[in-house]
This record gives sequence, C-alpha cells and structure tokens, in this order.
Amino acid sequence: MHFKLIIAFVDSDKTDNILEATRAKGATGSTIISQARGEGLEHTKTFLGLSLETPRDVLLLLVEQHLARDILESIERAGEFESNAKEGIAFQIDVEDAVGVMHQIQALEQAVEEKI
Repeated sequence: MHFKLIIAFVDSDKTDNILEATRAKGATGSTIISQARGEGLEHTKTFLGLSLETPRDVLLLLVEQHLARDILESIERAGEFESNAKEGIAFQIDVEDAVGVMHQIQALEQAVEEKI
C-alpha cells in the first residue's frame, strides 16, 4: 500500500468541518499543529502594532494514494479555499515509506478495494 501526505494550512475555525469532510472521504486520522502563522501575496496588516492574523492550523493527513485526490478536494470544498485567497492552501506529497501504520492499512484495505 502506498501513501500520500496531505498538508493543509487552514483557519482554525474551519478545522473541525474539514476533518469531518476528510473522514467522509476515507481519511483514518490526522495530526493538527495549532497556532501556525503564514503569509500570502500580501503582508498581514497591523493595527497599532498588533497583528490582525486569524489563527491557523496545519493539518497533516497520511492517506492511501487512491483516496488522496478525493480527500484533497474535500479539504478545498470544506475550507472554501477558492472563494477567498486567504482561506488556506492544501497539497499532497509522496511518502516513500512509513512505519506505525498497520492499523490504518487494515482499516483501509476494503475502502481501497471498492475504489479501484
């Protein structure tokens, strides 16, 4: 079984909705890193020296490669990434090897067989 790592930078108020959407598409778990900061095309504005940034979370999802694209698209829809340039970004990268995922492999075997 081959895996992809999906990394998503999202507004923290959308994290729960995004995780629900990924589970519906076959994700079996995630790691959340809270209080991340980021910057897009424009610098973040400040008011009296205080930053006006919204809290961000980084979501890490190790998913089976056949499910990866559907999960990535579900993140985009739940996070409304295309409606506003500042909503978030998500991408996937190949994972060469992984350990500690046998419980996920057992849970994914049936879902992947149905997909392919």
